[in-house]
Formats: sequence, C-alpha cells, structure tokens
Amino acid sequence: MGLDAHSINSISATTRICAVYGHPVKHSASPTMHNAAMESLGLDWRYVAYDVLPENLREAIAGAAAMKFVGLNLTVPHKLLAMEIVNEFDDSARTWGAVNTVLFEGEIGGGEWKPMRDCNPEEVQAVRTRGFNTDADAITRSIQEDLGISLAGKTVLLLGAGGAGRTAALKLASDGVKQLHLVNRTMSKAEAVANEIRARFPNVAIKLGYPEGTVDLVVNGTSAGLKADDPLPFDTQLFSLKKAAAAYDMIYRPAQTRFLQEAERSGCKFANGLGMLLYQGAKALEIWSGKNPPIEIMRRALQQQIYGRS
Repeated sequence: MGLDAHSINSISATTRICAVYGHPVKHSASPTMHNAAMESLGLDWRYVAYDVLPENLREAIAGAAAMKFVGLNLTVPHKLLAMEIVNEFDDSARTWGAVNTVLFEGEIGGGEWKPMRDCNPEEVQAVRTRGFNTDADAITRSIQEDLGISLAGKTVLLLGAGGAGRTAALKLASDGVKQLHLVNRTMSKAEAVANEIRARFPNVAIKLGYPEGTVDLVVNGTSAGLKADDPLPFDTQLFSLKKAAAAYDMIYRPAQTRFLQEAERSGCKFANGLGMLLYQGAKALEIWSGKNPPIEIMRRALQQQIYGRS
C-alpha cells in the first residue's frame, strides 16, 4: 500500500524517519502498519524499509544515526548481531539477548541525552543508540489471544533456536511452560539455548529433539515458509502435527504457510504471526513517540494489506 497524493505532498524538509532493516525485507508489512499509525497520531513522520546485508548492518545503523532517524526496527537476520553494535540496552534487550527495536537519542549539550523525537536535529551534537526487545511479549500475547492458550503448564515443541526462536524459547520458559522441546538445524544452537533455559528457568523440563507423545502447541520460529517452495520446518518422519493441539507460525506473509496448511489438514487450531507483528510494532512506536499506539488502526492496516480486508 503506497502513500496517497495527500501523504506525498505532506512530506517536507522537517519530516522525520523511522525504518525497518532486514534481509530479505520486501515482504514486510511494517511500513503499512506504522504509517497508518503515524498519520493517526498526527506525527510528521514516515516509516520505510531497507534491505540491509548482515555485513553492512553496523554501517547502516551509523548512517541512520547520522541522518537523525527517530528509530529502527530490526528483523531477520539482524536481531542478535545488533547486540554487538548498539550503544545502550534496555532491560528487555538484556533479558532476551536480542534487539529488534532501536531508539536514537541525541546529546544536546551539557551531557543531556533525549529521545530523538524531542530533539531539534540541528542542535544535536552526538547520537547514540538504545536497543530494546519488543518481540518477546508480543509472541506470547499473540499466542494467548489468537489461539486461546494459557501457556503455563503446557508442553510445547519449538522449531528453531536462532534469533526469533531463541527469544521465543526464553519467553515460553519465563511464562511457565511445563515442558519445552527444541528442534534446530544446528544442534549446537539448540544446546546453547537449552543450557540457558536450564540455568535461568530450572522448573522447565527442556529437551532436545522431537517429542514422542502429544504436545499442546507447536511454534515455528524458523524462516521456512517465507518462500512458496520452502520445505516444512519439521521432519515428517519424526513428527506429525496430528500429535499437536495447536500450531503457531511467526511468519505472517504468506498468511498461510505450508506449515499452517499442514496444521489445518491435521485438525489443529492455528494462527500466523500477524498478532506478533502488531504488538511488537505497537510497543516500538510507543518507545519512539512516547504516545499510546493506535492498535486497532494498526491491526486494520495489516489486515487490509495481508488479507485484503479490514
């Protein structure tokens, strides 16, 4: 969904910029969601998307700082790498060990730092970055709302232990799942996450590999499904979705991945990652703007772009 003529004409030399960096990023619905919200809040801001290779992330963040951007979102594959680049960390980033939201802060003299929204760009003498994680709370809020599942005491199979998968594993453990099975293409990553959960959440039974019995929920935290010809994110010789009561895919586009199609055929309740995208984006906008995000306007914008309906 592009900007209409009125929006284009309203862009000026004082318009402020937020952006999402990812690779790939052309599937992102974040610009639609955020631009609708920014217009609703009366902000002279625009939100754009840039395809940034991992090896260029540091330079790209520095470029945004130099241009006095208000904030950034980071998506695959940048969330872990950003931990090595961002200057300061919110408790959320330290807790979950990944950054998906960056707030730019300006130094305006006398050692005082302010969010870039409160700065006159011409008066800013230095810029620093503060990293947040708005994914973790968004993941479990979406699962609870969209699938009607209370996670405490549940048995969960999580596919993927990379950036998004690792954050999901830690948040599921924090929310009190009884048993968590981790499956990842690289076993060492799964082992590292399992060891972290054992240390931080000793009451959670953490196991590597597929469960033998049934599970309450299967979560896809991999990127398998972004492309139409992607394989299923699990081995059908070792596990069947008929053994699961519900399935959740963090991917939101396509709206129904091959994983969710298989879930529907298997009789599972299922949901995609639209709710996760909505809630992490709403929190990011609150961090950047200091305003209450218009969640229903953001939801309708996403539904219109992804499903063709409001």
